[in-house]
Amino acid sequence: MDSVRDLTADEARRLILRAQGFLGAEGRRGGAPAMLRRLGAVQLDTISVLARSHELVAYARLGAVGRATVERAYWSGDAFEYWCHAACVLPLEHWPLYGFRRQAFRDRRFRWHEVPPTIDKVLDRVRADGPVTTTDIGGAKNGGPWWDWSDSKIAIEFLLDIGEVVCVKRVGWRRVYDLAERTVPGHLRETELTDAEAVARLTRIAGESLAVATRADLVDYTRVKGQHAALLDEALHSGATGLVPVHVAGWPPARTRRASDRTTGVTMTGLPAARSTTPNAWADPAALAGGEPRGRHRTTLLSPFDSLVWDRARTERVFGMTHRLEAYVPKDKRVHGYFAMPVLSGGRLVARVDPAREGNTLIARQVTLEPGTKSLDAVHAALAEAATWVNCTDVRIDRVR
Repeated sequence: MDSVRDLTADEARRLILRAQGFLGAEGRRGGAPAMLRRLGAVQLDTISVLARSHELVAYARLGAVGRATVERAYWSGDAFEYWCHAACVLPLEHWPLYGFRRQAFRDRRFRWHEVPPTIDKVLDRVRADGPVTTTDIGGAKNGGPWWDWSDSKIAIEFLLDIGEVVCVKRVGWRRVYDLAERTVPGHLRETELTDAEAVARLTRIAGESLAVATRADLVDYTRVKGQHAALLDEALHSGATGLVPVHVAGWPPARTRRASDRTTGVTMTGLPAARSTTPNAWADPAALAGGEPRGRHRTTLLSPFDSLVWDRARTERVFGMTHRLEAYVPKDKRVHGYFAMPVLSGGRLVARVDPAREGNTLIARQVTLEPGTKSLDAVHAALAEAATWVNCTDVRIDRVR
């Protein structure tokens, strides 16, 4: 095997922070539209504390940018909603990369429910009256629990899965659907990629967003499995992704490796010389070639669904924080709070804040300091900026652990 670039855990962490937009000025250039393209995917979630998670992702990188500006970046016609790491906002030019997933849904013809025979009628309704919401086509529920969807809701969601319709925006958190042929440019709809080509390109996007990632990190970002996970492995080891193998000190060894592993000899200014070692991660060569990350670190609150921390195993490996979303944990069993938000400062996760709002006061119901954090200065700075963004005039901390 050729020599493999050797990185310390701190060097990998700084590369990750720069790629994710938290270190240096590059992460702020171009505003929210450019941020979306750098990240490749912004996760959506129904929980709203201070703001929706997809708004918090932009705020964490750009500061107190107008929330309407963020929404326009997502829903102005240059992005679409689909399944990546989870339900995500994605750059519209990535539409062809998800053809393999749309076809898999077609082949399965099942989501969480059996697809009803009325699906063609729902498609005709969208064709005649779109854009539409589920209310326009008969409502989302049958009257039972939240998962007891109506036939029209099942049909429209399956049409979204297979790419016949697109979510063009959200209103009151309800999806607004229209025909793909009316919303996705023809050249994107007509671009046909093999499954191998699509998975390789999607993995490259994941690698560029994450900068340095294990195979498990890349799978978590793309959420491929089975035959498509095998295609990811083949693309990594053949070089089709363009990512290069590296060894990060302190990261666990790779589970598997192949004799065909190769590195491209990319150098990183200011880092130790390459030496022969066993790779345990993959890196974006542009991130390596960019040299030692420099510039100012962001101090900010992070959504638990932010791509910097959305994977628990990766967050623990990179930042040493074991983080769990406790929104679905019974209240008396919560340790850090309903929607505990990690506090990023100086390139480290220094605390967790469980935020709430009462009138014009931003409240930290609980602040949990990470081991080694001696001061609340970073927490105060993060809360003060967040308060400005959500138009609060006061900040209150109720409890510190």
